[in-house]
Order: sequence, then structure tokens, then C-alpha cells
Amino acid sequence: MSHRRTLDRTDHHLVVLLQNNARMSNKELAAAAGIAPSTCSERVRRLEAEGTFRGFHADVVPAALGIGVQAMVSIRLRRQNADEVEAFHTRIEALDEVAAVFHVTGGNDFLVHICVRDTDHLREVVVGEFSKFPEIAHLESSLIFDRSGDGTLPDLA
Repeated sequence: MSHRRTLDRTDHHLVVLLQNNARMSNKELAAAAGIAPSTCSERVRRLEAEGTFRGFHADVVPAALGIGVQAMVSIRLRRQNADEVEAFHTRIEALDEVAAVFHVTGGNDFLVHICVRDTDHLREVVVGEFSKFPEIAHLESSLIFDRSGDGTLPDLA
């Protein structure tokens, strides 16, 4: 479900607080937002029901999961048929090594973030798995040396 309404100041503040620390207790969250715990709990429940949050998760160190190499793969499709684009997106996203899929504008159609054990595994995925997609016209992989930021969205309010 997509988010439909504009957040008021309190809801916006709750979203920012939870984005920065999703492990805050309801009591801590309410105190930080300056509202009663019962009000806070109800607002957070409503925000969840409206689809404001995609989920709550831990930011894990890749090496802890055996991930030694990450890459962005730029993909250009042969055609831009809406059904084929959607089918490709669904199929590529289902690969175990795919962390994120971005449908983009410009010279390529997709940027795919993949996480693998090592460069041999990267080759298996890019040459072995991606080559099974006949709709791919061109692909280029770029190793990720480092990542800054924690994925937190900026507060534009």
C-alpha cells in the first residue's frame, strides 16, 4: 500500500525519530515527540497501516553474512515494453544475491545492487545468472569499494 496523505508535524517527527532509531520504546518515542504514549502508539499503528514504513530492520555488517564483494550492475534492456520491464524487475529481484533493484532513467534501465562472497561468485552471477535473461541488451558491473550513509532519508520538512 502506498502512502496517500500528507503527514502532520507530529507524524513527520515520529517518522524521523523511528528512522533514526527504530528500536525506541513507545514510551521513549512519545517523550521525544512530546505526546502521550497512547497517542504515540495509535499514530505509529496508523502510519504502519497506511504504508509509511517499508519495514524495520537491522543494518548488518556485510562481512558478518559472508559478503566480501558488492557491485552495482547497470542493465539496459532490449525493449521498453511495460509488461516485459515489470517481469524482468520481478525475476531479477528474486535472485538471492540481489540486495536492491533500481528502475532508472538515462542510458541504462536498471541498477542492480548485488552482494557476493568474492569475485568468483560475482562472475558466476553476472556471467552465469544474468546471461539467462534474454531481454538484457547490455550490462556493466562496477565494484563498490565503500559506502557512506546509512540509508536514512533526509528530513526535508
